[in-house]
Amino acid sequence: MKNFLRSIFLIIFLAGFQYNSNAAEKVEYLKTDWSFKGLFGKFDRASLQRGYQVYTEVCSSCHSMKYLSYRNLAEKGGPEFTELQAKAIAASFEVKDGPNEDGEMFTRPGKLSDKFVMPYENIKAAQAANGGAYPPDMSVLVKARGGGVDYIYSLLQGYEDPPAGITLDDGVYYNKYMYGNKIKMANQLSDGLVEYSDGTKASVEQMSKDVTTFLMWAAEPHLESRHQMGFKAIVYLIILTILVYFSMKRIWSRIKTEV
Repeated sequence: MKNFLRSIFLIIFLAGFQYNSNAAEKVEYLKTDWSFKGLFGKFDRASLQRGYQVYTEVCSSCHSMKYLSYRNLAEKGGPEFTELQAKAIAASFEVKDGPNEDGEMFTRPGKLSDKFVMPYENIKAAQAANGGAYPPDMSVLVKARGGGVDYIYSLLQGYEDPPAGITLDDGVYYNKYMYGNKIKMANQLSDGLVEYSDGTKASVEQMSKDVTTFLMWAAEPHLESRHQMGFKAIVYLIILTILVYFSMKRIWSRIKTEV
């Protein structure tokens, strides 16, 4: 019995030590005002459109978004480009199709029904072009990373010179928000890197927020309708609770009267 209690105590002690160690290593992420947070949260349409621009001009050369189609850009709840704008965006990309009547593959302008064009033919080609590292698909990246939008937003702004005593291999960069602080992706953002069509100043902070907002929508395209459904469900439950309360009150009042 004593040995059993000692084992339990040792397990609890080690678990507590591990928890304290993890807490000590945890880095507090940068904070910003996300319009889509909360029960009534909605996506900022302008931010979504700017975020798509940042993805296209900066991220898409390495990162795919294989679960998105160009028609999604015009759907309700998303960036809400007009159908003509979405068609023009799709047509600006060359899509591999085929075979044709001669049995050969060919390229054509993209259509709304096409998936986002992949930057590489396959995973091996992506790894070969990035020093052995595979750039992750961005379709659900926000959901696949602990910290979600705050982590992605912070990571994009977390590049800095490594502290004294830390040596990095060639092609590896220091990022204070990256797990282990080492990342193979170089800093991709700099002030004025893109020119927003709406005149918004393209600072690193603004671009980080916009592209993260776009990635959040990509991972949860039905977020707004889910929020609306949740609100309706809460209102329904409140009304139902009130009706049940008064019904029970009326029933119990009869019982007291009979007694």
